[in-house]
Amino acid sequence: MKVKNSFFSTMKEDSSSEESISGNLLTRSGMIKKSSAGVYILLPLGFKISQKVEKIIREEMEAIGCQEVLMPALIPEEVFIKSGRRDNFGSDMFSLKDRNDKPMVLGPSHEEMFIMVAAMGIKSYKDFPLNLFQMQTKFRDETRPRYGLVRLKEFIMKDAYSFDRDLDGLSVSYDNMYKAYTNIFNRIGLDFTVVKADTGVMGGFLSEEFHAVTDIGEDTLVICDDCHYSTNLDVAECACKLNLSTEIHKAKKLEFTPNSKTIEEVATFFNRKPENFVKTLIYKCDGNFYAFLVRGDKELNEIKVKHLLDVKICELASITDVEKITNASVGFAGPIGLKIPIIADLEIQNMANFIVGANKTDYHFVNVNLSDFKVQQFADIRTVVSTDVCPKCGYKFTFKKGIEVGNIFKYGSKYSDSMGLYFVDEDGKQKPFSMGAYGIGIERCIASFIEQHHDDKGIIWKRSLAPYEVCIVTANEANETQSTLGENLYNSLMSKGVDVLYDNRNERIGVKLNDMDLIGIPVRILVGKRAGENIVEVKYRKSPTVIEYNLNNGLEELIKIIYSSDVAML
Repeated sequence: MKVKNSFFSTMKEDSSSEESISGNLLTRSGMIKKSSAGVYILLPLGFKISQKVEKIIREEMEAIGCQEVLMPALIPEEVFIKSGRRDNFGSDMFSLKDRNDKPMVLGPSHEEMFIMVAAMGIKSYKDFPLNLFQMQTKFRDETRPRYGLVRLKEFIMKDAYSFDRDLDGLSVSYDNMYKAYTNIFNRIGLDFTVVKADTGVMGGFLSEEFHAVTDIGEDTLVICDDCHYSTNLDVAECACKLNLSTEIHKAKKLEFTPNSKTIEEVATFFNRKPENFVKTLIYKCDGNFYAFLVRGDKELNEIKVKHLLDVKICELASITDVEKITNASVGFAGPIGLKIPIIADLEIQNMANFIVGANKTDYHFVNVNLSDFKVQQFADIRTVVSTDVCPKCGYKFTFKKGIEVGNIFKYGSKYSDSMGLYFVDEDGKQKPFSMGAYGIGIERCIASFIEQHHDDKGIIWKRSLAPYEVCIVTANEANETQSTLGENLYNSLMSKGVDVLYDNRNERIGVKLNDMDLIGIPVRILVGKRAGENIVEVKYRKSPTVIEYNLNNGLEELIKIIYSSDVAML
């Protein structure tokens, strides 16, 4: 492409509306344009990059026998009601009605639609396995879209679905997809890790996430560098061994603690550390109230609570409800005398003579022990912290931040059962099929790559993702010798299949070079003062070294230089 007379727009200054490095560089380089919060236009350069990501994904999907389809984005709401997921998505799902007043939604995911298609091709056990995928726009009304292309309301996803006769077949399909994802993210060039995760609104019994490791990641990854246990913080197990305190139990005592509600305030009042306290948190879970106990310096993990109780909604009780249950102002809840079920973290078993709220405004109990109240259940209900160790081997944890670029799920027969779709097995009986789901966020891959590969000048693309493999820049387009050589070189490289961007603008050389560094083309060829000698300068984006090349040595030799260097990230 020739820059002159084409769509090409860059910015010298940072974008005030972008909070991430990737969002800023994509905006400045003219690759994206924000339409509204969480919604972006992919401009020509950005669209080319997304196509290259899609190409890599398509090649790996087809390599494992996955066939491509295209589902509608507009879906009857009744489809999600039938599968039981309408309430799970809640306000995150965009809803509308057609002219006949029929409720419709913009698809946040397409499991139900793929099952409908699979049912057309699967009648008996002989029809397995079946693997389908698509590249389709998804819509989710995020409460807080941010970080440019990382968290969007409208985004492109590659979603794939496997259909198998049983769980053994699902495991084979799942493992094949796992390997394909590993290939995809390696080819894209991401530094990534895979962690166990919560299945969330998608459901099923296993979920693993592929995370690009970067400081702006919204997820915290918990990793053991010894046994390679890895998981999302939401579901990381706490290694709590039963180690009962040998401290002599004292008699509990009621203490007046005016204006001391928070752990920090009460700790200051008693001149004790937060770990000497037990927090009592009142929650409403699917309509029922529970009290959860965790050590004063730890946090309750709502994901773990949901799984423990097998509930969909788990939220802090309202102020009114808390005051009714405890007969006290908020901030003084405690386990003694509560009439609702009490669930305590495993760590509480090892504590003695701790401090709790007294269920009486401005009062706390000191020297409290487990014999002073009844615990219905002890369970792992807290979030791990940096001082925790691996539950598998006891080695210390490493915490990293990650952007979720892909996820894979084992659903089993969840959707087949809920939608009433079955196949006839070898024994002549109708049975549900086993399903897996596999997603990759196209825009997130782009943003994650930039977060990991940039410098103070701009983006540093590798060839497989770059909008163009090579850029040719004339130092002075008004110089006929330079412009003629630049034009001839452009046409010659294009004829050899090299994807070339030719900056033939009548701009200052500094402006043109800065723009090429900003958009991150892997190889730059400068046609300058030695154009009359047929000599050009070749520079890799990632290296300060400049190579002078005499075009009299032939085009093939130049192409070898373009494609042969590791420095070029090719």
